[in-house]
Formats: sequence, structure tokens, C-alpha cells
Amino acid sequence: MLDAGCGTGRALPVLRAAVGPGGTVLGVDLTAAMLTEARRLGRDDAAVLVRGDVTRLPLPDGVLDVVFASGLVSHLPDPAAGLAELARVTRAGGRLALFSPVGRAALARRHGRELTDDDVRSEPVVRATLQRAGWRCTGVDDAADRWLVLAVRS
Repeated sequence: MLDAGCGTGRALPVLRAAVGPGGTVLGVDLTAAMLTEARRLGRDDAAVLVRGDVTRLPLPDGVLDVVFASGLVSHLPDPAAGLAELARVTRAGGRLALFSPVGRAALARRHGRELTDDDVRSEPVVRATLQRAGWRCTGVDDAADRWLVLAVRS
């Protein structure tokens, strides 16, 4: 399992529990300071931490079963290319979970913006982007307290 853009590794213990003792969890983040903080917090016990760019992962094709990404999509310079890279390293039938602890409407309000249909996190846009990137979207949950998108590698 990959935590793409793992930051300080908040999700790593939960992901470790999900894969069980026989699984491997990999946390990748672009920022050295985030990984240093993850290590300081002891979260490197739950995963192998790697400094890297999720748009150019140092992994062979099709090696992952699951990709988890919290807050990542909005930070990708080219979401379709970033999601295609995640698809490249995920086996056919593998799963993707894109997550944010705040829904689109609440996030727009927080930043003083209007909610628009062309937002990368809007359901039609994220579904189309995932499809172009090699994923089949199986669900979008855009609530006030979360944004969750589930997909399967085509």
C-alpha cells in the first residue's frame, strides 16, 4: 500500500493495521521536513518512508495493491498525469482512495471562493480525470466533513 504525499504520516498507523503483518506500507512525500516529522513522531515504525515525487515514483509498474492519497489531488500540477502515475504503479484491479477531511463546499468557503463545476474535485471532473488516467471511479462522497473518491485500476 502506498500513502502518496504522506506528509507527517498521520494515516500510516491506520494503513499499517489495514494491510496486516504480511503487508508493506510505503509513505512517499516530496518534502524532507514532513518525513523528518513523521520519523520524530515514530510513524516510520508503520511504513517505509521515501522522499520522492508522486508524479515520478521510483517503483516498477503494477507493484501496488492500494494507493491512498489525502489532500493530494489539489496539489498536483497536472492531476491527470499524477493520477496516471499512480495507475502505472498499481496492478490491474488495485484500488485508489482519494481523501480530504473537508468537503468541497466547506473548503471553498474557508478560502473565500465560490464553488465551481470546473474544480478538480467536482464529481464530473474527478470522474473524467480518473478515467483518462486509467482508473474506474466507483464512488464519490462529497460531504461537509469529508471528500472521498474510490476507484479501481482499469
